Amino acid sequence: MSYKHLSIEIKNNAQKYGAKNAIRYKDAISKKWIGISWESFENQIQQVSKALINYGIKEQEHIAIFSQNMPEWVISDLGIMSIRAVTVPIYATNSKKETEYIINDAEIPLIFVGDQEEYNKAYEISKTNKYLKLIVALTPTVKFKSTDNAVYFKDFTQQNFTEAVEIERQKREYELDLDDLASIIYTSGTTGEPKGVMLDHNNFSNSLKAHAYELVDVDDTDISLSFLPLSHVYERSWLFFCLHIGMEVYFNQDPKKIADVLKEVKPTVMCTVPRIFEKIFAAIQEKRKEASPTKMKLASWALGIGNTYHNKYRRFDKKIPLALKLKFKIADKLVLSKLRDVFGGRIKFMPSGGAPLAADLVSFFYSFGLNIKCGYGLTETTATVSLFGYKNYKFNSAGKPIKGTQIKIGENNEILVKGPGVMRGYYKKPKATAEVFTEDGWFKTGDAGKMDAEGNLTITDRIKDLMKTSGGKYIAPQKLETALINDSFIEQIAVIGDEQKYVTALAVPSFENLKKYALEHKITFKDIEDLISHNQIKDMIDKRVEELQKEFSVFEKIKKITLLPKEFSIEAGEITATLKLKRKVIQKKYKQLIDKMYKE
Repeated sequence: MSYKHLSIEIKNNAQKYGAKNAIRYKDAISKKWIGISWESFENQIQQVSKALINYGIKEQEHIAIFSQNMPEWVISDLGIMSIRAVTVPIYATNSKKETEYIINDAEIPLIFVGDQEEYNKAYEISKTNKYLKLIVALTPTVKFKSTDNAVYFKDFTQQNFTEAVEIERQKREYELDLDDLASIIYTSGTTGEPKGVMLDHNNFSNSLKAHAYELVDVDDTDISLSFLPLSHVYERSWLFFCLHIGMEVYFNQDPKKIADVLKEVKPTVMCTVPRIFEKIFAAIQEKRKEASPTKMKLASWALGIGNTYHNKYRRFDKKIPLALKLKFKIADKLVLSKLRDVFGGRIKFMPSGGAPLAADLVSFFYSFGLNIKCGYGLTETTATVSLFGYKNYKFNSAGKPIKGTQIKIGENNEILVKGPGVMRGYYKKPKATAEVFTEDGWFKTGDAGKMDAEGNLTITDRIKDLMKTSGGKYIAPQKLETALINDSFIEQIAVIGDEQKYVTALAVPSFENLKKYALEHKITFKDIEDLISHNQIKDMIDKRVEELQKEFSVFEKIKKITLLPKEFSIEAGEITATLKLKRKVIQKKYKQLIDKMYKE
């Protein structure tokens, strides 16, 4: 199969599939799933392209999309790239300050916004900004404060364009080039200011090629559910792959309703992040505690059979004994299929990225037949660098390098990458670009890792996140956080220890489970602050943390932990849009609480 410019791929699929649905979304009023056919999808993309040309957008000019997920997001994205312009995604959760930085850095003349909140921020910026001239609202319910520089998506795209505009659109389509810059994606920045990652159409085209080679059991009959932010390269490149294959894509616009939507849509594939599995695992464990001894015994037996069947035989492509097949059939009917139903019941596989997923969790989900494809990647590598294969994968790894990509381990165990997915560089930052490439062209990921004899990659930590205690011992905070986050009483955790005499942590507990525990143990409390400061609660958390750390060295273990009354949030600037901790912000904001743990 040849791999063309993404816009040509979409056009060809529109001709191939016609009335078949390309994407679906849930209507806010009727609550029904509405389909957009391939024919209509391509037509709407062309209307966006013509509207942009009509407005005066030139080749390689930068256009921003500042919105939560919706069909208009991807239609705008493809419309931008179809006229050789460049898409600059902005997270819907970004602050006005972060958004203005991107608009100024990328010199954005036109921005597509989602709902009222994004419009309000863009409008405030536009009042004094020398670049931003037009705001296009994707949602018709947005209320404009001024119509001088704002227009609704429908009015912007559904015009009777002149023949000259159509001729220019066709000319640009003819001139589409894989060497064109496709997108500038600003990293969320756990430290310092965001950097604009420049990805061209070669990057995206080669990503499609590699994934088509690695993921051989999907085709145009599959259904994908999209719920991670399209502003992130992970979900966006996955969406491009789905459209390339001809899959039908459902857009879930409310992440809080993902559990219900999974049961409605029953996807066969979808990409996700470890936090989803961690929360579901914690919920399953809590339900198991409430079950009767008989049900508990049945569940344990069934999971044991599933573990042997999937993890010891199927994973290694070994012949399954007849007796095990019969036991598995019973276990699957009584227990395992019901656990898969939590994810809709039809999942072929689920790519998981963004952060490492604990090996025991991967093993648990595999034991009831949920195929998680753990992987590793960065914005700078057009997402995927490595991925679980179909057999002989190791649960404590991030799989093997995908086709066309090379990995080697450099100084300080840093993971180095070469391949067609690696970015051009950082926009307007030649010095920063030079710093992340070796003299012989390897991209320095900033992550520490190791590779075994079979080529499996294991991520050990982010090099920049490594902490050094005052005693000279190095601590990998993510390793500790990954071990503790699986506990049903811990929702979020930030490990502290750099230049300190021992390791401490700030933890956000699961308030729902904490209240339930208090009720069961007759602990009275006035509010959350009162509950988390109760000695009995603190003792219980300390014991659980100690148990979860039993495999760690003495110097790595958390000695003291402080519970917080509310979650770390994007709005407060404590975590990035991709839910990574902003450690410097957290350490500054909670300095008094941290200092107290070292003074006591």
